[in-house]
Amino acid sequence: MTDRRILPCSGPVDAVVTVPGSKSLTNRALLAAALAGGTSVLTGALDAEDTRIMAGALREIGFKTDLSDFSRRLAVVGGTASLPARAEPVRLYVGNSGITARFLTAALSFIPGTWELFGKERIYSRPISDLLAALRPLGAQIEPLGAPDALPLRIKGRPLPGGGISVKGNISSQFLSALLMAAPLARGRLVIHVAGELVSRPYVEMTLAVMRSFGVTVETPDPQTFVIPESAAYAPAGYAVEPDASAASYFFALPAVVGGRVLVRGLGADSLQGDVGFAGLLGQMGCRIGYEPEGIRVTRETVGGRPAQLVGIDVDMNDISDTVQTLSVVSLFAVTPTRIRNVAHIRGKETDRIAAVAAELRKFGVRVDEYDEGLQIWPRPLDQMTGARIETYDDHRMAMSFALAGLAVPNVVIEKTECTAKTYPDFFDDLTAALGHPSSQELQDP
Repeated sequence: MTDRRILPCSGPVDAVVTVPGSKSLTNRALLAAALAGGTSVLTGALDAEDTRIMAGALREIGFKTDLSDFSRRLAVVGGTASLPARAEPVRLYVGNSGITARFLTAALSFIPGTWELFGKERIYSRPISDLLAALRPLGAQIEPLGAPDALPLRIKGRPLPGGGISVKGNISSQFLSALLMAAPLARGRLVIHVAGELVSRPYVEMTLAVMRSFGVTVETPDPQTFVIPESAAYAPAGYAVEPDASAASYFFALPAVVGGRVLVRGLGADSLQGDVGFAGLLGQMGCRIGYEPEGIRVTRETVGGRPAQLVGIDVDMNDISDTVQTLSVVSLFAVTPTRIRNVAHIRGKETDRIAAVAAELRKFGVRVDEYDEGLQIWPRPLDQMTGARIETYDDHRMAMSFALAGLAVPNVVIEKTECTAKTYPDFFDDLTAALGHPSSQELQDP
């Protein structure tokens, strides 16, 4: 397995890129298909570690899934009524997949059986207590097997009633999405109230859209209230997964870093994924954004044979926080500072992303001010930046975003790049293709 890569500097690009299917949509559609009675077929699904973990867990639960042609045609035979009875606890591996851990915790609370969720060490420190606090008033029986209110967990699933529950939304929108996706399993109408701020709201809208595609419509009388009718039930469907907008951010950013233009196919302004909004931030910085029939094109014009200047921006990235690392790297190449705000919740992701980004950016010789809820990056001229060995913290987005820096700053080495398998196994191959020349050299430990 590749341990590290060194990136060569690149000139302007002119590329058309197709990124793999959305992780968020694939995992939501997998769960909805499993909970529907009948056969659903997903096309364009993401074949990566996180989605394989969700699909594998669903198979262990007893749902039938054909994984032989994952990204082209993924068939799921769903329905909880046909699940086999198990005398012993069923152990389910969730890796470091927050979406798998949280969505299954909610759904399995309603499904008869004893279920044990375990995974990688990092998942045991990722937040889940607010989800457990929301489920327990319904009668959910969830027992931590380690630290209080953390994974690993033992869940004694059983039919649960409807009613009214409240969930905090300031740490992760996945808590609300998990409850929404499990709600049709309740024996009665379920009303979910969000207490306080809801971070990453576009991901909740994505959840509601997937649920509609599988036959469940959620009522939203106000922005903080979600009502799932007693009659709600998933129905099998054919579902086409959009390309992953978070993965697209690296290719949107490519011309911003080295100049040129890149078209990412299959995404548009009407995408279900809020992260397409990242392209608009590049527009604010000085790139030209085109919404074309084939996809979204980002262009950084050339002035006097050199890429036009980028300017820093001051931006609230709460709704598109998975692209914070990408924007942070792009900000290295602006002529004025960039301030990223209102993303305190990303400290609970695969790593503390605010602290990790700040630490790695400083290796380039730039000043970074770190705050509880964000950071400010003070760029310096490119010829004053130094190469660096970039730690990835077992975080796929650290590896992919900082790879872009190595295309403009000499002598950048990205450590432990195998973590990209979590969501984008072919990232470095696709980057190579977009550049039109070898983009990285694989280096092995001596």
